[in-house]
Amino acid sequence: MPEPEPFEPLESYGEEGRAIASTGAGGASDLATAEAETLEKTPGGPEGTGPDKKARSLWSDAWHDLRRNPVFIISGLVILFLVIISIWPSLIASGDPLDCDLSKAQEGSQPGHPFGFNGQGCDVYTRTVYGARTSVSVGVLATLGVAILGSILGGLAGFFGGAWDGFLSRITDVFFAIPVVLGGLVLLSVVTSSTVWPVIGFMVLLGWPQISRIARGSVITAKQNDYVQAARALGASNSRMLLRHISPNAVAPVIVVATIALGTYISLEATLSYLGVGLKPPTVSWGIDISSASPYIRNAPHMLLWPAGALAITVLAFIMLGDAVRDALDPKLR
Repeated sequence: MPEPEPFEPLESYGEEGRAIASTGAGGASDLATAEAETLEKTPGGPEGTGPDKKARSLWSDAWHDLRRNPVFIISGLVILFLVIISIWPSLIASGDPLDCDLSKAQEGSQPGHPFGFNGQGCDVYTRTVYGARTSVSVGVLATLGVAILGSILGGLAGFFGGAWDGFLSRITDVFFAIPVVLGGLVLLSVVTSSTVWPVIGFMVLLGWPQISRIARGSVITAKQNDYVQAARALGASNSRMLLRHISPNAVAPVIVVATIALGTYISLEATLSYLGVGLKPPTVSWGIDISSASPYIRNAPHMLLWPAGALAITVLAFIMLGDAVRDALDPKLR
């Protein structure tokens, strides 16, 4: 009977020239190590595991999620369309919103006038398109003013604390106690200007406390992090810590709340205009058109349907956008 040949373990050589045994405990360990190294070097490996992959920041990670969110895509397209027609309404409406013909008052849809005419004989379609400019501009400018003022006051209160924080908190409580609609009826009833600035100023005056509290809490949370304490220990000034270390990491909640509030300010402008204390003719606004169409809702419902529908779609788009941004920036929802 022939003697068995001596066993010779198979060997394979990696990129570093090291022999890797295919049997035995040591060989299994080396093989696992080699496979892990190969996985890291493989371009198709798990995202972020290779040596050339860089960890995404909060904003890049949020944008990565937003691009795959259908709610963000739909609401973003609607808002983009609204912004375009707000800047260039003549792209889809060639008429004049103030060109009226009383002989056509309350008439329905006609060729060239798909939405019919209002009580003054004005084209409802043209007024609906041009009304987007006023409503969107009021909402955007009011949101910017509220976000800037509230962020500055709330951020300073949260960073310095002490007497300034206590004083601002009491002022915030006073403004929270004022009903928004009632405050608008009282404050705007004495304003005779027909421009948008009194309405924007009123919204900023009563809207900043909400953003202020959000910014205050976010700054208090951010300033307790280790990187802020390290910057303080290295002698960084207060302004540098606020601008370079705290603000970029505390602004996310403010952006989320401001985005959702933008739709609220658009609906608030329409509410105040409907009550007669907001924007005034000859300004073209959805709120003004809804107010003028309400007495004719039974005889000519089209006068109310189209501006009210445009207002509802706009507010819904901004609320959906805010919800999508909140989901992308909130690490607890990942």
